Amino acid sequence: MLDVVSVALRALSFLFVLQATGVALFIAIFGGRLSNSGEPIRCLGRWSALIGLVCVAAHYGLEAARIAGDLSGMWDTSLQETVLRSASGAAFAVRVLGLSLVALALRRAGTLSLALGIIGAVTAAASFTLVGHTAVHSQRWFTGPLLIVHLLIVAFWIGALLPLQIASLREAPETLAKLVHAFSGVAVWLVPGILLAGLGLTIFLVPGIEVFRQPYGLLLLTKVAAFMLLMILAAWNKWRLGPALVGGGREGRLAFQRSLLSEYLLLFATLTVTAVMTTFFSPR
Repeated sequence: MLDVVSVALRALSFLFVLQATGVALFIAIFGGRLSNSGEPIRCLGRWSALIGLVCVAAHYGLEAARIAGDLSGMWDTSLQETVLRSASGAAFAVRVLGLSLVALALRRAGTLSLALGIIGAVTAAASFTLVGHTAVHSQRWFTGPLLIVHLLIVAFWIGALLPLQIASLREAPETLAKLVHAFSGVAVWLVPGILLAGLGLTIFLVPGIEVFRQPYGLLLLTKVAAFMLLMILAAWNKWRLGPALVGGGREGRLAFQRSLLSEYLLLFATLTVTAVMTTFFSPR
């Protein structure tokens, strides 16, 4: 039961950490194109960062219980001190710092806030390099930065979906169409980087093809399949649903919103698979 709760908290923390940092990146890149939805989107980012802080803290607190094999371990100060002094403690501190910077940056608009949001996003992404397989790899000088790039692009993608939903409800048709066009123009270059960075990490972390007959490898292939589905949805948005927004029709907006929701749910499912992988399995 502790493992199930731990996986759930880890998946939720992944979602809200990436969503908060992604909103900060979305505002930094596209904030100037927003007429009526800037503040609601910043509010979404602030709440995502705050919920992310709660989930990260809850998952961190549960680590001592998992060591003890019982929920009472959460109140064992010696076990909590052990976790605090571990790599998990360092990652927790850096992640909290990154989320706090993002929450602070999204309180208001401005150049300083944009810079602070980007710094917070990079800091939160860098926290993931302090634990896990990349942290102990002999080539961590390469796998660490590659993981940061991978996570920032994922954050850019998942962090844009709800802001685009908000914009579809608040912005004029022409403004929305231009925003979607601008987002697609950036995403078409960035999103394939998720696959390229993921392949690079796989080459370094997976020792041989036999891993793909083991649970870790099967879950990795599941993530690849989910990514391919996401690419199909993204292409549908870019070439079909995005241009249809120009006319301002209600059906076009609804189809666009449904597609965004499908992407969001599929990305969360992928993050849940990642949480299972990083909790229970190893590439070696």
